[in-house]
Amino acid sequence: MRRKTALLGAAVMLAFSFSPVLAAWEEADESAVSVQMESGQPQTGGQQHQTGGEPEDPPVYIPPGDALPHVTARSAVVMDALTGEVLYQRCMDERRYPASTTKIMSLITALESDKVSLDDAVKISAAAADMEGSTMWLEYGERYRLEDLLYGMMLVSGNDAAAAVAEHVAGSVQKFARRMTEKAQEIGAKNTRFTNSCGLHDPRHYTTAHDLALITAYGYKNSVFRKIVSTKERRVPLVKPPFSRELENENMLLWIYPGANGVKTGYTDASGRCVVTAAERDGVQLIAVVLDGIYMWNDSIAMLDYGFRHIEAREFVKKGEKLATVAVAGGKEQTVALVAEKELRLPVPNGDASAYRREIKAPNSLEAPVRRGEKAGEAVYYYKGQKVASVPLTAESHVGRENSFLGGLARFWHRITSLFT
Repeated sequence: MRRKTALLGAAVMLAFSFSPVLAAWEEADESAVSVQMESGQPQTGGQQHQTGGEPEDPPVYIPPGDALPHVTARSAVVMDALTGEVLYQRCMDERRYPASTTKIMSLITALESDKVSLDDAVKISAAAADMEGSTMWLEYGERYRLEDLLYGMMLVSGNDAAAAVAEHVAGSVQKFARRMTEKAQEIGAKNTRFTNSCGLHDPRHYTTAHDLALITAYGYKNSVFRKIVSTKERRVPLVKPPFSRELENENMLLWIYPGANGVKTGYTDASGRCVVTAAERDGVQLIAVVLDGIYMWNDSIAMLDYGFRHIEAREFVKKGEKLATVAVAGGKEQTVALVAEKELRLPVPNGDASAYRREIKAPNSLEAPVRRGEKAGEAVYYYKGQKVASVPLTAESHVGRENSFLGGLARFWHRITSLFT
């Protein structure tokens, strides 16, 4: 009730004054000593303003021509999840400390492990129970389903849950962190390295705004990932009184921003306020990353609004649209049309669809009989050379066999040639 009352007040403030709304939802992950970032000093030539941190903090660098100069983040990016197109960015490739946004990669790593199940019973170790910072209040010796720990890790940022997950999946936090780094590199997050599963400060544990966007976009390909990060509330069963615990997501945008469906907050003294948010509208999935922003919620809303103003979903294929024609060997008809099995809408950044290319993948011929609705290929769509979507192609009509010597010969020849194509 306290959270919902606070959220209502926050919504009023955002609607009428766009004032900062931070304290009620920020994590207190851990305390840490600030260290000099590897990305170096702010660049010259742009505007600068203070973020409200300690007096020794350098001012935020605002590049010339920055479309959102009021954004307070030191590093930020808005990206379309499907195409990877960047719609807005500020210093997105500078290395920064991710704090608990680290748990996005932890969730992906756990979900992709082929040696565990969401129904696994996980025994809480002493090390996990003793984790500092934000927790699920796990106790040594308790057992939880792995799925419940994943919700606790993402909704209330349980560092204890993150440690327990890592130990169960990989045997130790260190081994799990190595897997996280390897997977991040595979995704394309080349400026990222993890040393733990929760985001507790370590100068060797870093990422960039762009890398976090790439990691999150990858996560959205997994339906379980999408479900967990978009969940507002979750009741977790306990083995002793009160026998259950209600978890409420700390991501404020899930409660107030239209279409919001993720993702994760983070804070340490060294990282500043961080948040990765996401929203989907009309089939367009956007990812917004704010690293070290004093008004991180306002920043996120401004960035997502900007992103949706500069992208739209367009219909590329209608259901039943004819996209190809192929020969039919030994059929009563010589050809059959291939039609799209479903509609396809794709995001178009800045009104320019020229980066898309379509490739029809279908056999040169089919052997009769061909049944109406039979799958016979696909239309593959590429954005700047990367595959982003495909639509199955099916036969538009039935084509029966030609019961003659020539028809049989044609079918026989089709079988022979198909062995070599």
